[in-house]
Amino acid sequence: MGTQNTQGTEQRTILVIGIGAGDPDHLTLQAVKAIRRADVFFVVGKGADKSALTDLRHQMLEEHAEAPYRVVEVEDPSRNRRPMDRSAYTSTIEDWRARRGDLFERLMLDELAPGQTGAFLVWGDPSLYDSTLGILADIETRGRVSAAVEVVPGITSVSTLAARHRIPLNQVGRPVHITPARRLPEVGRRDDGDIVVMLDGGESFTQVEGEGLWIYWGAYLGTPDELLVAGPLDEVRDRIRQVRSEARARHGWIMDTYLLRNTDGPAQPSAPSDPA
Repeated sequence: MGTQNTQGTEQRTILVIGIGAGDPDHLTLQAVKAIRRADVFFVVGKGADKSALTDLRHQMLEEHAEAPYRVVEVEDPSRNRRPMDRSAYTSTIEDWRARRGDLFERLMLDELAPGQTGAFLVWGDPSLYDSTLGILADIETRGRVSAAVEVVPGITSVSTLAARHRIPLNQVGRPVHITPARRLPEVGRRDDGDIVVMLDGGESFTQVEGEGLWIYWGAYLGTPDELLVAGPLDEVRDRIRQVRSEARARHGWIMDTYLLRNTDGPAQPSAPSDPA
């Protein structure tokens, strides 16, 4: 977003701060310094079932923010998460982003005075699997409010997954493909690299031929509820489904990430302890 005021608007500053995958210690020094600069924090809640995500943000602010500051908490607009074809999915996301844009714009106009600094605390890293930067860019084009945007990178669920499984994310000389879970069946097995899958609500790993594949799976990464399973896909597929089902019933939601790796490369390391 630009740093020049548009006609009839006054400049604000927006910090988009990556806060890591769930561990409060994932905050970088840069993120802590950014938190201490903010006057207003915009916390976008995901409903009662995911209150732990909001609670973590408040915990971080209590530990690192410098008074005086304000917290403005709002509920994220709802969207249809049922399976649908690609065109319907795209239109659903566009509608959701537009409504999110309306919400963020109102927050910036009503809750952030000219010359003040506001902040969004973004799960993981703002550049991966998050809409905040795109929405702020859309708001800039509307011309009603202008803000200088600064981005602070964060630790992603992908890097946390690799660290917790004690593996490099890539094999020597081979690429890594990152995909939303809904695209995994069409991506299929990639002979030229490994596949990272984000937020698999439909258990897409069950639709992949598992012979010769290892899976490194994790959920609630970085939190006290963290779950890890690793092993040949054909052998641990049912175990992951069981663990996911039990965790979803226990928490009411699940956020998971996993890596699918061809085993024709280097020998695979032993799996971390499987959740009981």
